[in-house]
Order: sequence, then structure tokens, then C-alpha cells
Amino acid sequence: MISLRYHVVSIAACFLALAVGVVLGSTALNGSLMSGLSNQKDDLAKQVSDLESQRNAVNARLADADAFAGSQGARIVAGLLDKRSVVLVTTEDAKPADRDALKQLIGQSGASVTGEVQLTASFSDPSKSDQLRQIVTRLQPAGVQFPTAPDSGTLAGALLGSVLQLNKDTAKPQSSPEELTAALSGLTDGGFVKAAGDVKPAQLAVVLVGAQATGDGAGDKAATIARFATQLDRSGAGAVLAGVPGSADGTGAIGVVRADTSATSILSTVDNVDTSAGRITTVLALREQLEGASGRYGLAGNAQGPAPGVKQPGS
Repeated sequence: MISLRYHVVSIAACFLALAVGVVLGSTALNGSLMSGLSNQKDDLAKQVSDLESQRNAVNARLADADAFAGSQGARIVAGLLDKRSVVLVTTEDAKPADRDALKQLIGQSGASVTGEVQLTASFSDPSKSDQLRQIVTRLQPAGVQFPTAPDSGTLAGALLGSVLQLNKDTAKPQSSPEELTAALSGLTDGGFVKAAGDVKPAQLAVVLVGAQATGDGAGDKAATIARFATQLDRSGAGAVLAGVPGSADGTGAIGVVRADTSATSILSTVDNVDTSAGRITTVLALREQLEGASGRYGLAGNAQGPAPGVKQPGS
């Protein structure tokens, strides 16, 4: 007769065998799993190393190419803007080094920079757009007709365009020196611009910006600068909106312009002005503006090519 003790011993033996099997099985599985993970880790490490090597090689080639462009920049642009004039407008986040290098190259092209105006952070602040609109309307020069667009960027572009740019047909001022002084003083008092020294009207304009806008209302900030630059272009012989990588993104001023076909049909954009090649392209784009053409230049995906007359690889 089978006793209760026999049952207990049998059940205990079954559980012991099951436990031993689980332990042995998991040990074998863990060993196989760890081996597989180790191999994957080695493969990924090699891929990362290869990509880093490729990146370093590309960066080195880009640095060499930009150094060459920098050494030949003066020769490339010489005479392109001979006896022309350019006014430079910068946003607060534009880098002084980019501004100074661009000014130097514009001078080497034969043009003169007639003045600099900086747009403050308040200029594109959505919460201050009504105040900017009121000041601009009050400062409207006699005989100058503003567009019906209600946004502050377009209206400010109309005001500054009328006092900072020469008539594209006659190359004569569109407003009086007193109206120029009043416009800059009024916008300065309102905290929207800062003018550097004596500013005179010019045939062409460059609007120099930083990267993409950030924070609350980033899209509205970028749109204000984009509309300002577009209207500035309409006011004179031509304008170029130039920025650094990031400026062609969705919340960058260049990105907003490139998403608007009516703006890109007249305003040229350059998205790599932080490089020697980008600054040369900016001068080439200014020359193209004089000839009544425009384009989207630089290295961003929404550029048509790196420079006028050069298509984007693969296009």
C-alpha cells in the first residue's frame, strides 16, 4: 500500500527536478542571450566608429573648402556690386562676427555699406505687435503708401523700406532726411530698433538673422521677420535674407519665407552666412537681385542649391 509519506516524497522530487531544470535552462539561455547582446554591442560600436570617421572626414573636407572660399572670396566678388550701396539690418541674435565678415566682403565687391540698423527682441515680440503697428503708422512719411496688410512686420518693412532704400527706378531717396531721422528715432524710442551712427538710404538691403526662433510664439516671431524682409525687398532694388543653420527651419525666418511662394518669388535667402561660402553666396544673391531674379541658397533641405547657378546635389 502506498503511504502518504511516499506521495509527499514524490511530489517534492518533482518540484526539485522542475527547479533544477529551470535553473539549468535559464543559465543556458542567459549565456546565449548575453553572447548575442555582446555581439550586437560590438557591431553597434563599430558602426558608431565608422560614422564618426565619416563625419570627421566630411567636416575636414568642408573646412578645407570653406578655407579656400575664404581665401578667394575677395577675388570672386570683385566688381560685382561696383558703385552700389547696401544697408545692413540685423536681428538681435545675429552674430557680430558674421556681420563684420559680411560687411568686409560687401566692401570688397565694390559696394558701400550706408548704415546698420538692429532690430531688437521687442520688434518680433507678438505681445508688442500692436504697439509697433501704432508707431509705424504714426511715422508714415508723406506721399508714401503703405500696404493694406495688417501685420506689424509688413508695415515696419514698408516704413523702413521707404526711408532706408532708394527708389529702384531712379536710385533717388523715397523720403526726406528728416523723415529718415524721425522713423529711426521713433522706433528707437519705442525700443524696437537700434541704429549705429549715421544711416543713409541704399539701393540694396541685407537682413541678417540668427537661428530659428524659440519659446512662446516662436512661429509668430519668425513670421514677423520674414514679412519685414519681404516688404523691404519690395521697397527697393532688392534684398537678401541671410541666416545661419536653423534659420531655414519651420520657426526660422528663412524657413517661413521658403514656405511662401509669393515671398520666394522676389526675396533671396541664404541659410549658411556663418561660412565664407555663404557670405560669398549672399553677395552673389545681391547681384542677382539687381538683375531681377531671386533664389533659395545654402545647405538646408529647402534650398534650391548652394549658390546662384548651382543646383542642389541630386536635384
